[in-house]
Amino acid sequence: MGVETLSTDFEQSGGHVPVMLDRVLELLAPALTGPEPVVVDANLGLGGHAEALLAAHPALHLVGIDRDPVAIERSTRRLAPYADRVTIVRAVSDELTDVLAAAGRRRVDGALFDLGVSSPQLDEAERGFAYSYDAPLDMRMDPDQELTAERVVNTYSAAELTRILRDYGEERFASRVAGFIVRERAQGPIETTKRLAELVRAAIPAATRRTGGNPAKRTFQALRIEVNGELTALEHALPASLDALALGGRVVVLAYHSLEDRLTKQVLVARTRDTSPPGLPVPLEEHQPRFRLLTRGAELPDDDEVARNPRAASARLRAAERIRQG
Repeated sequence: MGVETLSTDFEQSGGHVPVMLDRVLELLAPALTGPEPVVVDANLGLGGHAEALLAAHPALHLVGIDRDPVAIERSTRRLAPYADRVTIVRAVSDELTDVLAAAGRRRVDGALFDLGVSSPQLDEAERGFAYSYDAPLDMRMDPDQELTAERVVNTYSAAELTRILRDYGEERFASRVAGFIVRERAQGPIETTKRLAELVRAAIPAATRRTGGNPAKRTFQALRIEVNGELTALEHALPASLDALALGGRVVVLAYHSLEDRLTKQVLVARTRDTSPPGLPVPLEEHQPRFRLLTRGAELPDDDEVARNPRAASARLRAAERIRQG
């Protein structure tokens, strides 16, 4: 099956269409031409990208990682037709090196990061990720972990809340929102998404609320990142995936907000830079880049895809290829 037809087939079958599917397949395909290629999908989610990769490459073995037991259950069911070519592991992406070692797949030909929150997490009100539902403040991708959004909101100091909202939510009014939270929780714990969303709305000046969508969006993003340690996980997992790539191997990263994309850019640019001291007449081999960028800046979904899938609107894609060993 040609990779260019897969997203159409997903739509015609009524299935969930993964973000920028055709471009992901196009970028990874040259690395998967060997006799037994291996891809690690570090954020397996519903398994949409994984399913398309397995369909396009009959010899491919895929190692899928996700911390969410719901995602594990659904992707396992979805990928059942390819069960003999799939290893699915419940883990955080920053455990990638250990997962690959345990699977006997220390070297891989492709790595995929589809970052951010998954559709089930957003759509299932009881998970507490979305400000559009009234639900307990939870936001855990792994329901077995202790830290929840409720604990962050009700126990972190005003200074800690301000830092999180500013650094992870890029909230202009971080200190103001934090102040509102601290004053409100003194009257009783803040336990639901609705109450928090209303509180944030009250904290944001009216003139600012008129543009930019729901004013709670940045606060909810910041809390989600803090609860799940998302940037810390990416900071460790992306370099680990690059270290695991075989010669000619490729990595593709889909980010959904500027913090993820900025970190991705920093990691990839650092690996694709010549670090030879300036002024040398001949470049030093050990300082030559081991990787090259496959994308110029961050690629965006086209208008047609955004029209079909509004959640793709914020996607930013970057990719790189290993060109030297070492």
